[in-house]
Amino acid sequence: MLQRTLKQTRRRSRVAALTSVAIIALTTATLGAFRLAPPVYDVFAVRYATIPNFKASGLLEGADTSRRIDIAMTVWLLKGPDGRNVLVDAGFYRDNFLRQWKPVDFEKPSEAVARTGVKPEDVTDIIVSHVHWDHLDGVDLFPKARIWIQREEFEHHLDSAGTVKDRAINAADAKVLAELAKEGRVNLVDGDGKEIIPGIRVYTGGKHTFASQLATVNTASGTVVIASDNMYLYENMTRHVPIAQTLDRQSNLRTQDRMKTLASNQRLIIPGHDPDVFVRFPEPGNGIAHIR
Repeated sequence: MLQRTLKQTRRRSRVAALTSVAIIALTTATLGAFRLAPPVYDVFAVRYATIPNFKASGLLEGADTSRRIDIAMTVWLLKGPDGRNVLVDAGFYRDNFLRQWKPVDFEKPSEAVARTGVKPEDVTDIIVSHVHWDHLDGVDLFPKARIWIQREEFEHHLDSAGTVKDRAINAADAKVLAELAKEGRVNLVDGDGKEIIPGIRVYTGGKHTFASQLATVNTASGTVVIASDNMYLYENMTRHVPIAQTLDRQSNLRTQDRMKTLASNQRLIIPGHDPDVFVRFPEPGNGIAHIR
Protein backbone atom coordinates (compact mmCIF):
# COMPACT_ATOMS: atom_id res chain seq x y z
CA MET A 1 0.00 0.00 0.00
CA LEU A 2 2.78 2.41 0.95
CA GLN A 3 4.73 1.56 -2.23
CA ARG A 4 1.65 2.21 -4.40
CA THR A 5 1.13 5.57 -2.72
CA LEU A 6 4.80 6.53 -3.30
CA LYS A 7 4.56 5.55 -6.99
CA GLN A 8 1.40 7.63 -7.43
CA THR A 9 3.02 10.59 -5.71
CA ARG A 10 6.08 10.36 -7.97
CA ARG A 11 3.86 10.04 -11.06
CA ARG A 12 1.88 13.13 -10.07
CA SER A 13 5.13 15.04 -9.46
CA ARG A 14 6.42 14.13 -12.93
CA VAL A 15 3.13 15.22 -14.55
CA ALA A 16 3.18 18.47 -12.59
CA ALA A 17 6.78 19.10 -13.60
CA LEU A 18 6.05 18.42 -17.28
CA THR A 19 3.00 20.67 -17.12
CA SER A 20 5.10 23.46 -15.58
CA VAL A 21 7.70 23.09 -18.33
CA ALA A 22 4.98 23.24 -20.99
CA ILE A 23 3.44 26.35 -19.41
CA ILE A 24 6.84 28.04 -19.17
CA ALA A 25 7.61 27.15 -22.82
CA LEU A 26 4.23 28.43 -23.98
CA THR A 27 4.61 31.63 -21.98
CA THR A 28 8.12 32.19 -23.35
CA ALA A 29 6.94 31.59 -26.92
CA THR A 30 4.00 33.95 -26.44
CA LEU A 31 6.19 36.67 -24.97
CA GLY A 32 8.73 36.15 -27.73
CA ALA A 33 6.06 36.48 -30.40
CA PHE A 34 4.78 39.61 -28.68
CA ARG A 35 8.24 41.14 -28.64
CA LEU A 36 8.88 40.25 -32.28
CA ALA A 37 5.58 41.59 -33.62
CA PRO A 38 6.45 44.56 -35.86
CA PRO A 39 4.90 47.92 -35.04
CA VAL A 40 1.87 48.94 -37.08
CA TYR A 41 2.04 52.18 -39.07
CA ASP A 42 -0.54 54.42 -40.67
CA VAL A 43 0.57 55.33 -44.21
CA PHE A 44 -0.39 58.59 -45.91
CA ALA A 45 0.38 59.87 -49.40
CA VAL A 46 0.77 63.65 -49.11
CA ARG A 47 0.42 65.73 -52.29
CA TYR A 48 2.26 69.05 -52.17
CA ALA A 49 2.07 70.09 -55.85
CA THR A 50 1.03 69.17 -59.38
CA ILE A 51 3.15 69.46 -62.52
CA PRO A 52 0.63 69.93 -65.32
CA ASN A 53 0.88 68.62 -68.87
CA PHE A 54 3.80 66.30 -68.21
CA LYS A 55 4.71 64.15 -71.20
CA ALA A 56 3.47 60.58 -70.76
CA SER A 57 6.45 59.46 -72.82
CA GLY A 58 8.64 60.59 -69.90
CA LEU A 59 6.82 58.13 -67.64
CA LEU A 60 5.83 55.14 -69.76
CA GLU A 61 8.16 53.52 -72.24
CA GLY A 62 6.74 53.86 -75.75
CA ALA A 63 3.85 56.15 -74.79
CA ASP A 64 2.24 58.45 -77.34
CA THR A 65 4.42 61.56 -77.44
CA SER A 66 1.34 63.81 -77.65
CA ARG A 67 -0.23 62.42 -74.49
CA ARG A 68 -0.02 64.60 -71.36
CA ILE A 69 -0.67 63.90 -67.67
CA ASP A 70 -1.01 66.20 -64.66
CA ILE A 71 1.33 64.35 -62.32
CA ALA A 72 1.14 64.40 -58.53
CA MET A 73 4.19 65.49 -56.57
CA THR A 74 4.04 63.39 -53.44
CA VAL A 75 5.81 62.40 -50.25
CA TRP A 76 4.70 59.54 -48.02
CA LEU A 77 4.27 59.73 -44.26
CA LEU A 78 4.51 56.60 -42.14
CA LYS A 79 3.08 57.33 -38.70
CA GLY A 80 4.17 54.77 -36.15
CA PRO A 81 3.80 54.22 -32.44
CA ASP A 82 5.75 56.18 -29.81
CA GLY A 83 6.03 59.31 -31.95
CA ARG A 84 7.92 57.78 -34.88
CA ASN A 85 7.16 59.75 -38.04
CA VAL A 86 8.96 58.50 -41.12
CA LEU A 87 8.89 60.17 -44.53
CA VAL A 88 9.63 58.38 -47.74
CA ASP A 89 11.21 61.13 -49.85
CA ALA A 90 11.21 64.83 -49.06
CA GLY A 91 10.00 66.57 -52.22
CA PHE A 92 11.43 69.88 -53.45
CA TYR A 93 11.09 73.57 -52.67
CA ARG A 94 14.02 75.60 -54.04
CA ASP A 95 13.26 78.51 -56.35
CA ASN A 96 15.20 77.21 -59.34
CA PHE A 97 12.98 74.12 -59.49
CA LEU A 98 9.83 76.18 -59.08
CA ARG A 99 10.88 78.43 -61.96
CA GLN A 100 11.84 75.53 -64.20
CA TRP A 101 8.88 73.21 -63.61
CA LYS A 102 6.15 75.72 -62.76
CA PRO A 103 4.13 73.48 -60.41
CA VAL A 104 0.59 74.47 -59.53
CA ASP A 105 -1.04 74.26 -56.09
CA PHE A 106 2.46 74.18 -54.64
CA GLU A 107 3.27 74.28 -50.95
CA LYS A 108 6.48 73.29 -49.25
CA PRO A 109 6.52 69.58 -48.43
CA SER A 110 6.98 70.46 -44.76
CA GLU A 111 3.78 72.52 -44.84
CA ALA A 112 1.90 69.78 -46.69
CA VAL A 113 2.99 67.18 -44.13
CA ALA A 114 1.86 69.52 -41.35
CA ARG A 115 -1.70 69.07 -42.66
CA THR A 116 -1.54 65.55 -41.20
CA GLY A 117 -0.77 67.00 -37.77
CA VAL A 118 2.96 66.25 -37.96
CA LYS A 119 5.23 69.28 -37.56
CA PRO A 120 8.53 69.40 -39.49
CA GLU A 121 10.51 68.96 -36.28
CA ASP A 122 8.44 65.88 -35.42
CA VAL A 123 9.66 63.95 -38.47
CA THR A 124 12.15 61.44 -37.08
CA ASP A 125 13.41 59.78 -40.28
CA ILE A 126 13.48 60.31 -44.04
CA ILE A 127 14.00 57.41 -46.42
CA VAL A 128 15.43 58.83 -49.65
CA SER A 129 14.46 56.54 -52.51
CA HIS A 130 16.96 58.19 -54.87
CA VAL A 131 18.85 61.44 -55.42
CA HIS A 132 16.69 63.18 -58.01
CA TRP A 133 15.75 66.75 -57.11
CA ASP A 134 12.03 66.11 -56.59
CA HIS A 135 12.75 63.45 -53.97
CA LEU A 136 15.83 64.78 -52.18
CA ASP A 137 15.68 68.58 -52.29
CA GLY A 138 13.45 69.00 -49.22
CA VAL A 139 15.51 66.99 -46.71
CA ASP A 140 16.68 70.13 -44.92
CA LEU A 141 13.07 71.19 -44.23
CA PHE A 142 12.92 68.58 -41.45
CA PRO A 143 15.53 69.66 -38.89
CA LYS A 144 15.66 66.55 -36.68
CA ALA A 145 15.22 63.76 -39.20
CA ARG A 146 17.77 61.04 -39.80
CA ILE A 147 18.33 60.26 -43.48
CA TRP A 148 18.37 56.71 -44.89
CA ILE A 149 19.87 56.20 -48.34
CA GLN A 150 21.63 53.34 -50.09
CA ARG A 151 25.39 53.55 -49.59
CA GLU A 152 26.01 52.91 -53.30
CA GLU A 153 23.55 55.66 -54.25
CA PHE A 154 25.33 58.14 -51.99
CA GLU A 155 28.89 57.22 -52.91
CA HIS A 156 28.18 57.01 -56.64
CA HIS A 157 26.72 60.52 -56.84
CA LEU A 158 28.82 62.63 -54.47
CA ASP A 159 31.92 62.68 -52.34
CA SER A 160 32.24 63.65 -48.68
CA ALA A 161 32.67 67.32 -49.62
CA GLY A 162 29.43 67.31 -51.62
CA THR A 163 31.15 67.43 -55.00
CA VAL A 164 28.92 66.00 -57.71
CA LYS A 165 30.23 62.78 -59.30
CA ASP A 166 27.14 62.00 -61.38
CA ARG A 167 24.83 64.66 -62.77
CA ALA A 168 21.71 62.79 -61.64
CA ILE A 169 22.05 64.77 -58.39
CA ASN A 170 21.61 68.53 -58.22
CA ALA A 171 24.73 70.36 -56.99
CA ALA A 172 22.91 72.23 -54.19
CA ASP A 173 21.26 69.02 -53.01
CA ALA A 174 24.63 67.26 -53.00
CA LYS A 175 26.05 69.96 -50.72
CA VAL A 176 23.10 69.66 -48.34
CA LEU A 177 23.35 65.87 -48.22
CA ALA A 178 27.10 66.04 -47.53
CA GLU A 179 26.52 68.54 -44.70
CA LEU A 180 23.90 66.29 -43.13
CA ALA A 181 26.37 63.41 -43.34
CA LYS A 182 28.99 65.50 -41.52
CA GLU A 183 26.42 66.15 -38.79
CA GLY A 184 25.99 62.38 -38.39
CA ARG A 185 22.40 62.42 -39.64
CA VAL A 186 22.87 60.20 -42.71
CA ASN A 187 22.57 56.42 -42.42
CA LEU A 188 24.03 54.53 -45.38
CA VAL A 189 22.13 51.31 -46.10
CA ASP A 190 24.14 48.37 -47.34
CA GLY A 191 22.04 46.52 -49.85
CA ASP A 192 18.73 44.79 -50.25
CA GLY A 193 16.00 43.66 -47.87
CA LYS A 194 17.21 45.60 -44.83
CA GLU A 195 14.93 46.36 -41.90
CA ILE A 196 16.21 49.86 -41.18
CA ILE A 197 13.47 50.72 -38.68
CA PRO A 198 11.22 48.21 -36.90
CA GLY A 199 8.37 47.42 -39.30
CA ILE A 200 10.03 49.16 -42.27
CA ARG A 201 12.33 47.54 -44.84
CA VAL A 202 14.08 48.89 -47.91
CA TYR A 203 14.87 46.99 -51.10
CA THR A 204 17.12 47.89 -53.99
CA GLY A 205 15.00 49.02 -56.88
CA GLY A 206 14.89 48.99 -60.66
CA LYS A 207 17.87 51.17 -61.61
CA HIS A 208 15.95 54.43 -61.96
CA THR A 209 19.22 55.82 -60.66
CA PHE A 210 22.43 53.98 -59.85
CA ALA A 211 21.13 52.44 -56.59
CA SER A 212 17.56 53.58 -55.99
CA GLN A 213 15.44 51.86 -53.36
CA LEU A 214 11.81 51.22 -52.43
CA ALA A 215 10.26 50.75 -48.99
CA THR A 216 7.79 48.35 -47.40
CA VAL A 217 5.88 49.11 -44.22
CA ASN A 218 3.74 47.04 -41.88
CA THR A 219 0.17 48.34 -41.53
CA ALA A 220 -3.14 47.06 -40.20
CA SER A 221 -4.08 46.24 -43.83
CA GLY A 222 -0.87 44.30 -44.43
CA THR A 223 2.41 45.19 -46.10
CA VAL A 224 2.32 48.41 -48.13
CA VAL A 225 4.94 49.01 -50.83
CA ILE A 226 6.03 52.61 -51.40
CA ALA A 227 7.38 52.26 -54.93
CA SER A 228 8.37 55.89 -55.43
CA ASP A 229 9.86 56.18 -58.94
CA ASN A 230 10.32 52.45 -59.36
CA MET A 231 6.77 52.77 -60.71
CA TYR A 232 5.60 56.20 -61.85
CA LEU A 233 1.99 55.27 -62.56
CA TYR A 234 -0.38 52.37 -61.91
CA GLU A 235 -0.29 51.94 -65.69
CA ASN A 236 3.35 50.84 -65.52
CA MET A 237 2.25 47.77 -63.59
CA THR A 238 -1.11 47.05 -65.21
CA ARG A 239 0.48 47.11 -68.68
CA HIS A 240 3.84 45.76 -67.44
CA VAL A 241 5.60 48.68 -69.09
CA PRO A 242 8.90 49.94 -67.68
CA ILE A 243 9.35 53.51 -66.60
CA ALA A 244 10.75 55.68 -69.37
CA GLN A 245 13.65 56.97 -67.27
CA THR A 246 15.71 53.97 -66.19
CA LEU A 247 19.27 52.77 -66.59
CA ASP A 248 18.02 49.21 -67.14
CA ARG A 249 14.49 48.52 -68.39
CA GLN A 250 14.62 44.82 -67.48
CA SER A 251 15.58 45.60 -63.89
CA ASN A 252 12.56 47.86 -63.68
CA LEU A 253 10.25 45.12 -64.93
CA ARG A 254 11.77 42.67 -62.46
CA THR A 255 11.21 45.17 -59.66
CA GLN A 256 7.56 45.56 -60.66
CA ASP A 257 7.15 41.79 -60.43
CA ARG A 258 8.96 41.67 -57.12
CA MET A 259 6.78 44.37 -55.59
CA LYS A 260 3.77 42.14 -56.20
CA THR A 261 5.38 39.51 -53.96
CA LEU A 262 6.29 42.03 -51.27
CA ALA A 263 2.86 43.66 -50.92
CA SER A 264 0.04 41.89 -49.09
CA ASN A 265 -2.25 42.98 -51.90
CA GLN A 266 -1.47 44.56 -55.26
CA ARG A 267 -3.70 47.54 -54.41
CA LEU A 268 -1.19 48.36 -51.65
CA ILE A 269 1.61 49.07 -54.16
CA ILE A 270 1.75 52.86 -54.35
CA PRO A 271 3.32 54.54 -57.41
CA GLY A 272 5.43 57.67 -57.32
CA HIS A 273 3.46 60.25 -59.32
CA ASP A 274 0.00 58.95 -60.13
CA PRO A 275 -2.82 61.36 -59.24
CA ASP A 276 -5.15 58.35 -59.17
CA VAL A 277 -3.71 57.46 -55.74
CA PHE A 278 -5.90 60.22 -54.34
CA VAL A 279 -8.95 58.82 -56.16
CA ARG A 280 -8.43 55.24 -55.02
CA PHE A 281 -7.77 56.37 -51.45
CA PRO A 282 -10.00 59.45 -51.13
CA GLU A 283 -9.94 59.85 -47.35
CA PRO A 284 -9.30 62.07 -45.51
CA GLY A 285 -8.97 64.27 -48.63
CA ASN A 286 -7.45 67.71 -49.21
CA GLY A 287 -4.40 66.20 -50.86
CA ILE A 288 -3.94 63.46 -48.27
CA ALA A 289 -4.67 59.79 -48.95
CA HIS A 290 -4.76 57.22 -46.14
CA ILE A 291 -3.41 54.00 -47.65
CA ARG A 292 -5.41 51.13 -46.19
